[in-house]
Amino acid sequence: MPIVLADPDNLDEKNADFAQVPLKKHFFLNSVPKSGSHLMKNIVRMFVPVEQQYSADFIQYPNLNQHAKALQGDPTLSWGHLLFGEGPAILLKDVNHLLLVRDPYSWVLARARFFLSDNFQANIDHLKGGRVEIHDYLNMMIFGAHNRFPTMQEIYHNNVVAWLGTSARIVKYEDVVHHLKNIDKPEAEAFFGELLAFGGIDMPSDWKERIAVGSDRKQSGTARENLKLQGQEVPSELPETQKILVDHTNPGLRELLGYR
Repeated sequence: MPIVLADPDNLDEKNADFAQVPLKKHFFLNSVPKSGSHLMKNIVRMFVPVEQQYSADFIQYPNLNQHAKALQGDPTLSWGHLLFGEGPAILLKDVNHLLLVRDPYSWVLARARFFLSDNFQANIDHLKGGRVEIHDYLNMMIFGAHNRFPTMQEIYHNNVVAWLGTSARIVKYEDVVHHLKNIDKPEAEAFFGELLAFGGIDMPSDWKERIAVGSDRKQSGTARENLKLQGQEVPSELPETQKILVDHTNPGLRELLGYR
């Protein structure tokens, strides 16, 4: 598995600033890789006792046997990138399962930034440092690289589409960001209240303060501004040709997930 390097946060210490109520049921934060995983994880961590947080690793299919205990026994908050399959379906049967997704267009850019950074260590260092033209690189994010990393279609098919229609609760990364930017509006309180309620967490009166701490981008080593890039510029918007390629290789995907 690839190695992800990120500076440690101090959110466990920050958690102690708030009164915590124990979880009564497992809460698993699933996500498509590069869809705001750390943001969601850090927000919810502010509402759950540290001793109930399973922080050993991001749970994924390759390490599922090692970390299956996080979804069994006493209730815990855990997180990962868990694709659909018989093993995950069995483990998540009685778990509050939230699945964070992202617009496929912006996902290509987020994946490119991360793969080009020093934070991502895998067998692709020969592609970094400007050795590949950026539009070629974006195409690799869509079509994958043989024996190195999967296609966009494989990731979205297994990590998102196959979970649709199950007990998994789908949440859009863009909705999270929107309500963070408008935290003082009633719609934000309703959004985060419903999200927490799904995880079996009652909305405390100091919910804004908790969310402000958890969503602090300085606490996320994989936030865009905290990535250590090697001088390679990634565009802020996906070029038109690459949008066409996303739609060509994943017909109907954006509409299926509620993007227009």
